[in-house]
Parts: sequence; structure tokens; C-alpha cells
Amino acid sequence: METIYLAGGCLWGVQAFIKTLPGVKATEAGRANGTSDTLEGAYDGYAECVKTEFDPAVISVDRLMRHLFEVIDPYSVDRQGEDVGRKYRTGLYSEDPVHLEAANAFIKQREDHAKIAVEVLPLTNYVRSREEHQDRLDRCPDDYCHIPKELLMKYR
Repeated sequence: METIYLAGGCLWGVQAFIKTLPGVKATEAGRANGTSDTLEGAYDGYAECVKTEFDPAVISVDRLMRHLFEVIDPYSVDRQGEDVGRKYRTGLYSEDPVHLEAANAFIKQREDHAKIAVEVLPLTNYVRSREEHQDRLDRCPDDYCHIPKELLMKYR
């Protein structure tokens, strides 16, 4: 198994979508690349993300990026749907340089690559979200989500 961290705006919908993909073995709601070791206060620059454990023999980083791009506006800066702010930026974070190379290659092969606002950065830190954020849309399916319900159900 390998691990990457996918940010696509509000983590509830991203987790609900990503965990349905073939080859994804586990997900966890969290926050990445902030400036502190806790989630106290104003989140200190963290991006809402989904820690994603996947089997690279079944799903590649390129394929994960393709799926992420299904549910985000890749041109939007610090915003997805009605959620606005730095914590709603989009990105892929990893401790593995091979993952970062694959994500950058995915973006560079697109004709619109110069307009894309998705971060691809090394993971500097990660904090797990509180329990009420884990699998939130499973428990509260009518909560707001920027991802259309038909996409959330696409791979179930």
C-alpha cells in the first residue's frame, strides 16, 4: 500500500468520493501542510484533505489525479463550490517524490496546464480531523457538499 493526501475543497465530499474508487483501501479526513502541529485556532494554513491509502497495482497516481479532477474546479484558487478560504485549496501532497512526479506529469500533459491552480507539494505535516469529520456524508448525507450527488455515487 502507498499513501497520498488529496485536497479538493471540503473534505467531506472528497472522502466520500475517493473511498469508492477501485484500489483505494482506506481514507481518513484530515488537514495537510499547515504551520502548526494541532488544529487549534484558525487551522494555521492547513488544506482540508483526505489521507488516501491505495494499491498502486490497481490504481495509479495518474488515475487518482484524473478522479480528483472529476470533482474539483482545477482553476479555482482557495475555493471549491460555496467554500471559500485557504483551507479549501486543491492539491496532492506526498512524502514520495515518485507520487509528486506523477501528479506533475498529469498536469503538464493537459493543454490547460498553465491555468491549473492545483498544488503538488511534498507533505510537510498532517493532522487527522476530529471524529465528527470522519465519513461525515455517510452519517449526514444531506449536509452541504460541493460535489454533485451523482458523482459521489458514480463508483459505488
